Amino acid sequence: MTAASLLHKKQILPIGLDEAWAFFSDPGNLPFITPPDMGFTVLSAPPPDIHPGLILRYSVRPLPGFRTTWVSEITEVRAPDFFVDEQRQGPYRLWRHEHRFSAVPGGVLVEDLVRYRLPFGFLGAIFAGALVRRKLDGIFSFRSRVLAARFPAQAATPSGNRTVTPGGSGRIPMKGPQE
Repeated sequence: MTAASLLHKKQILPIGLDEAWAFFSDPGNLPFITPPDMGFTVLSAPPPDIHPGLILRYSVRPLPGFRTTWVSEITEVRAPDFFVDEQRQGPYRLWRHEHRFSAVPGGVLVEDLVRYRLPFGFLGAIFAGALVRRKLDGIFSFRSRVLAARFPAQAATPSGNRTVTPGGSGRIPMKGPQE
């Protein structure tokens, strides 16, 4: 069996820890931070709060002309510091995504640690490894740009906090940087 690959991305957002948690722990926001060419659609209605054991279903087009169902399980949650999702069905042999949040001067450090393994073992790594890595880098670059537009630095207060509507989901509006 081939070793798992690791993708580690970081971004500081000028928001408070609670707002970061509200946004990132809401699966309904995933379509907005995923490149449009991937045709990402949430198939299961996301609940108000994530919890260990939560199963989420998506439809995604990881490559042109190839649509698949992706099923993930939330396996660990420690609000507002981190949660983990693991693929149960989808295009990878292994997918474990740790979402970590920590307060830093000026906002929140958002860290993504993704451990993944391609199907077809050694052959999958040789023939598709570089392609998949470029695709993942592109997805996270897109996400970084969307998040920077969604949470602009000038909108933050000096403490890095922003006003959140009580009872609001943290979900971003349908219109925005993707248009």
